[in-house]
Amino acid sequence: MLFPTDLTSFLDLIRQHGDVAYSFMFAYAASHSLLLALFAGYAAHSGALGFGTLIVVCWFGSFTGDVIRFWIGRRYGARLLDRFPRFERTVQTVIRLTERHYVWMILFHRFPHGIRGLAGFAYGISRLPWSTFLALNFVAAGLWSGVVVSAGYAFGQFSETSINNASSGLGIVMLVAFLGLSWLLSRKLDQIVQRY
Repeated sequence: MLFPTDLTSFLDLIRQHGDVAYSFMFAYAASHSLLLALFAGYAAHSGALGFGTLIVVCWFGSFTGDVIRFWIGRRYGARLLDRFPRFERTVQTVIRLTERHYVWMILFHRFPHGIRGLAGFAYGISRLPWSTFLALNFVAAGLWSGVVVSAGYAFGQFSETSINNASSGLGIVMLVAFLGLSWLLSRKLDQIVQRY
């Protein structure tokens, strides 16, 4: 079988290739893939991944991704904004919010969908010192990792209890509904941030 056709087969594939799955999660956490981290938490509940290992991998992936974006913003920010002006409005919004509320911005920027990828870059353009950013980013990455992976894990526990005797098709439907709801909440947070 080239690609699994049901959730159980997919979780077995993850279980068989755990090292690849952790590397994949590190890369996606670096890009702040919220939905994939939620699913990974679900996979941890099923035993396909280790819960503690997954949190650490997502924590360091998220931390590393923002450090790289901060460095790019600090070194090349103005030139890149000149080259890609469509991002300027979002970046300037994040910079304004950072100037007023840098602690809250760094702690929670991973949750709204629209600013996740550009926030680290915007922090680099701002006057925020490296030391402050590194300390807050480390804490924020751990917070994000713990919350998102735990939410996926909790959903796995809930769905197992709720559909213990149901078919795996219903489990997939519930998982897709959970991921969709998470995406909608993320978009709503993005709209709130855009009002600034």
